[in-house]
Amino acid sequence: MMGTSVFVVGLPLARLTVIVRPSLARTCKAKKTGRLRAKLKDDDDPLLQAAIHGASLRFQETFRPEPLFIDPYVGCFLPPNVEKDMEQYPPHYCLATKFIDDKLLSTMNHIDGLKQVVLLTDGMDTRPYRLSWPTSTIIFDISPESVFKRAAQKLEGVGAKIPKSCLFLHVPLESSDIQEILRRKGFNGNRPSIWVFQGLSVMTLADFDELVSIVSSLAMKGCLFLGELPVWLAESEVGSKSSTKRWMDKLFMSNGFKVEMIHYGEVARNLGKELASGECEYILFVAEHLRFSDDQMETWRREFQRIEEDADEDGFEEL
Repeated sequence: MMGTSVFVVGLPLARLTVIVRPSLARTCKAKKTGRLRAKLKDDDDPLLQAAIHGASLRFQETFRPEPLFIDPYVGCFLPPNVEKDMEQYPPHYCLATKFIDDKLLSTMNHIDGLKQVVLLTDGMDTRPYRLSWPTSTIIFDISPESVFKRAAQKLEGVGAKIPKSCLFLHVPLESSDIQEILRRKGFNGNRPSIWVFQGLSVMTLADFDELVSIVSSLAMKGCLFLGELPVWLAESEVGSKSSTKRWMDKLFMSNGFKVEMIHYGEVARNLGKELASGECEYILFVAEHLRFSDDQMETWRREFQRIEEDADEDGFEEL
């Protein structure tokens, strides 16, 4: 499986290897929307081109007669007067986007107090701007710095704004210690969070495992981690799709998650849509964290130490 390799220092203890396939596209084996491809001066930047392709698919969906969602800002990432190439059925990526949008908001609306969202993205995710976030939501975006800066300038140019009472913070993917920077920017492992993996350029198996480990360290027990995982990442390990479920269970459970694979066909039926023809090379998943976060464990340790010290003092007074 050939691709262009770009090396970015992004995860602690490991070097993040970003692999972008030759098409720089989602590789669902369906009709390609080539006319939506953006012709940019930065054609040699695979991270930017992958982000542009995702934006193109959202642009296409926005202008369908009955769209799954509307992205009012995505057009600023594409050339003016871009030609719309309407396929009959929404692509898998758009079904996943709608599923993730709905899951995000339904989960957030059932969380009391401060709410934390961590988006692992390609740098052009417009969710912070286009979704109706509950009050007091803090949104962290982890994405390539160069793509994020380019997108932020364009979004500012079209007047995109974060909802009032919410906070939006960017963490460069190139950071040497993502956990430390998240904490420094205000992430609290003693409060609920929800994590989304969609758009972040495809990584090696070792790096994805390291990423799941980071989420496991920071997320409270009961928090959700959801998104899309490339099928080839599983196949590179198990060799066949028949073993993918067992591989997913093993990968996530080793990091304290119970994972469920979501079928795109089921998502389409629930939305009253038909699934696009062709086989999708992504796995849609929702994982629930079963362990305590590092912050929760530290809080428990301090409380246990305090109880022991109080007991020692009480015993000394009795003597």
